[in-house]
Amino acid sequence: MPVPKRKKSRSNTRHRASQWKANPPTYAECPQCHQAKLPHVVCGNCGYYAGRQAVEVE
Repeated sequence: MPVPKRKKSRSNTRHRASQWKANPPTYAECPQCHQAKLPHVVCGNCGYYAGRQAVEVE
């Protein structure tokens, strides 16, 4: 198996690690009930997705 010839410098390691960021989730407004929901996911409040009832919500 290939193995690195030299140790990675501390600078390179930290530059690579700096790209690991936590991003807050994006939210979209449900066109039916106007609640915040994740995009491309059925609305948990009303059960609508893509303009039609996808899930029965009690």
